[in-house]
Amino acid sequence: VQLVESGGGLVQAGGSLRLSCAASASIFSFNAMGWYRQVPGKERELVAAIRSGSTYYADSVKGRFTISRDKAENTLYLQMNSLKPEDTAMYYCAASRTYDLTGEYDYWGQGTQVTVSS
Repeated sequence: VQLVESGGGLVQAGGSLRLSCAASASIFSFNAMGWYRQVPGKERELVAAIRSGSTYYADSVKGRFTISRDKAENTLYLQMNSLKPEDTAMYYCAASRTYDLTGEYDYWGQGTQVTVSS
């Protein structure tokens, strides 16, 4: 299984970005999918996750980020609005064979960098 992220870049604080994650398998073949982020020297953080009928958001992004899946495009998205400098990180797409949104993920993309300037 391959996951390929895109959509990262440099944006000013208050701006928006939409990350995409294309999969080599049907995204609905995974029981859960999520977006993580990591900055150098810090632990990887689960930002948002989705499974049928349920979503999860980290407190730091609630109300600003939205995770979604598009069956026709076979793509996972992360719409990020009202971006803050502290959102700067490498963002990773992940897929899980379990239904636990905050559990272990089995497949990972290579990441896309998001940089928010103040």
